[in-house]
Amino acid sequence: MSSTSQLRSLNIDNINPHVKEAKYAVRGELAVRAESYRQQLAKQLADKQENKLPFDKVISANIGNPQQLDQKPITFFRQVLSLLEYPPLLAKQEVLLSQLGYKQDAIDRAKWLLQECNSVGAYSQSQGVPAIRNSVAKFIEARDGYPADSNTIFLSAGASSGVNTLLHIICAKPETGVLVPIPQYPLYTASLSVLNARCVPYYLDESKGWGTDMEAIKSALKKAKAKGTDVRAIVVINPGNPTGASLGEQDVKNILEFAAAEKLVVMADEVYQTNVFKGKFHSFKKALRDLQKATPEKFDNVELASLHSVSKGMVGECGHRGGYFEFCGFDPAVSAEIYKFVSISLCPPVIGQCLVELMVNPPKKGDPSHELYHDEYDAIFNGLRQRAFALYEAFKQMEGVECDEPQGSMYLFPTINLPAAAVAQAKKEGKLPDEFYTLRLLDATGVCVVPGSGFGQKEETLHFRTTFLAPGMEWVGRISKFHKEFIAEFGGDRDQKALAAR
Repeated sequence: MSSTSQLRSLNIDNINPHVKEAKYAVRGELAVRAESYRQQLAKQLADKQENKLPFDKVISANIGNPQQLDQKPITFFRQVLSLLEYPPLLAKQEVLLSQLGYKQDAIDRAKWLLQECNSVGAYSQSQGVPAIRNSVAKFIEARDGYPADSNTIFLSAGASSGVNTLLHIICAKPETGVLVPIPQYPLYTASLSVLNARCVPYYLDESKGWGTDMEAIKSALKKAKAKGTDVRAIVVINPGNPTGASLGEQDVKNILEFAAAEKLVVMADEVYQTNVFKGKFHSFKKALRDLQKATPEKFDNVELASLHSVSKGMVGECGHRGGYFEFCGFDPAVSAEIYKFVSISLCPPVIGQCLVELMVNPPKKGDPSHELYHDEYDAIFNGLRQRAFALYEAFKQMEGVECDEPQGSMYLFPTINLPAAAVAQAKKEGKLPDEFYTLRLLDATGVCVVPGSGFGQKEETLHFRTTFLAPGMEWVGRISKFHKEFIAEFGGDRDQKALAAR
């Protein structure tokens, strides 16, 4: 029993055990240590002390947090937000236009949004500001070529909030199961742990660029049912996190075919839909409508929830917490319960809702702000793509490292083949081999990545996830130098798979 159990009502032994069971590697031990290094560097600088660390800057490549890594905000978005946050500026319109670089369309958009929400400091409807939901519906219609209904769209505090809402609705009992891709963003497994529900893992096919393997999905479902799991939904992350894989149109339709046959809710996490470097993004909504058009009765009752966010893409406004999710095919009575559930939290942040509106309805050709918006958007996209391929080329040169060509999202997920001696040392220190490697990487270079075990990976494989958001390539050189020295230190049989050597 905890030593504090007699001093306080709450102690580690009597809090919710499902919270203790949840794991979230993206902000785990490595992130905590990285932050301690960041504070140490700041203190040394403030106190004018000599740097005692082997690096002078921490690179947080562990999380898709673009603006922390110097991605610049879109000017039009921030101009509108500034007017929403302080409406008296609108009384100085001439100053805004002539001296501060504002354009008339930014001023007009801010006025319209204030008219619709009254104040960003006030609660909105629980489902979100109606006019903003209408803008989202128009965006979806333009993207997919099919109508969208604003009544089936819920604004949310980022996509994570939408995931939380959906899983709360789906997970009715401890036997409830949800098919989750492995490797996966740990939001899903952590949320299922907290809800005392079951994660049903299905493995992505690394040999095919981390694509979906329908046989693996069917096998996972069959095994789960045999264990008494009531599988209710399947999660798909497209483009993928942590893998960066972008699904082809047929892959998307195959999953919808499977969901229709098995009566599963499809949760389509599409927050990286604008981060596609290879091929094009295929939305689940469009694929479903195509299938319904071709074979109406078969797909009419498929339940799809699609999620999007302002946190990723070229917007990168993680801290403003804005997103949305759209339902297709849900029973109206279930939708009413979802509305009740989100009402408990009153409403998503209104400033985040406004950012959603700006994301789905940016300046159009001919608008005063369009040229700058277009230039900024393209510069961010091209910079991400260049860094992604530069990092990929660096990994290709590293001994024992294998990496697929970048397809999308903000991450690479290379395989690392570690020497047996390194695996043995990891075991001696009570660490998994990929944790040991990434901790050593952080200690030597200040570059914080996430071990593949935090996302799930097949037996006898090791990986790590890194973003390619940080500017420049100097930090990539740090990784390459560290890896060469690590291999030299531990030597041994580089072909021996790490987990087999435990």
